[in-house]
Amino acid sequence: MQIIIPMAGKGKRMRPHTLTTAKPLIPVGGKPIVQRLVEDITKVCGEKVTEIAFVIGADFGAEVEHNLIKVAESQGAKGSIYYQEKALGTAHAIMCAKDAIKGKTVVAFADTLFKADFVMDTQQEGVIWVQKIDDPSQFGVVKLDASGIITDFVEKPSTFVSDLAIIGIYYFKDGDYLKKELQYLLDNNITEKGEFQLTNALENMKTKGTKFMPGQVTEWLDCGNKNATVYTNQRILEFDKGQPRLKGNNIKNTNSVIIEPCFIGDNVELINSIVGPHASIGAGSQIQNSIVKNSIIQTSVKITNASINNSMLGVGAEVSATPFDLSISDYTQVVV
Repeated sequence: MQIIIPMAGKGKRMRPHTLTTAKPLIPVGGKPIVQRLVEDITKVCGEKVTEIAFVIGADFGAEVEHNLIKVAESQGAKGSIYYQEKALGTAHAIMCAKDAIKGKTVVAFADTLFKADFVMDTQQEGVIWVQKIDDPSQFGVVKLDASGIITDFVEKPSTFVSDLAIIGIYYFKDGDYLKKELQYLLDNNITEKGEFQLTNALENMKTKGTKFMPGQVTEWLDCGNKNATVYTNQRILEFDKGQPRLKGNNIKNTNSVIIEPCFIGDNVELINSIVGPHASIGAGSQIQNSIVKNSIIQTSVKITNASINNSMLGVGAEVSATPFDLSISDYTQVVV
């Protein structure tokens, strides 16, 4: 089985964090989003994953590419890197990795995480993973017939047609057939609002007789913006509570209290502070005379005399103040 991970997008809703880091590489619960996604998919595949193809921007850099290859290898799969130089839609992004689309194939867009308690039925022709939501107007949704087969794909419906939102993870039994349908869109310049969309290929495949079934997850965790990602970090820490890997090496704790669940990275120093619940503290950070909860703190951050909640602080940021809700990028200094 192959897994295709399109992740070349700029993540504009996550700025300023994505000005220096690709959104799928932002850590939640101490691991990059894309690593958690790959681990979760391989758990439910039910078959050996032989290749994981990452579609990235050409400017991501050698270190990012190296780390992505390691993520694939950690799952016993070959890692491969492909590039999308222009944002021309979901179908175009997938086809940037066309050499890896063959046989049984999973496509997963790297801005979502999930929890599921099933093993995927790989004998189905296609599976589109969905989740019931209260407000489907901002998502693509599916309609089902009486036998549970998907009959319609509707993008951001203005009136209610279904509450089953597509979460961005798809299984295809015949990757070569998928590739053929995607290539048809590109060859014939079939676009929506100037972009080549996967949903058009799905509609064509359905019309030709492909039966798509819904794959229901137990929880869908969005990583589209700061608040959503902080909440996802909270839920991930709840799922992982009690695991030894949530505590790094050489943690220095001086008169501080850690309220679980938390992730504490290597070489973190805590001085006269309260950390948690639901705080992820990156390696090499120092927190002094402060309260930090429900936040993602990346590596080498320094926090002094501050109260931090519902916040994201980028690599090397420094805060010495009394803010309560922050979203600041790498190497920013906030001093009051």
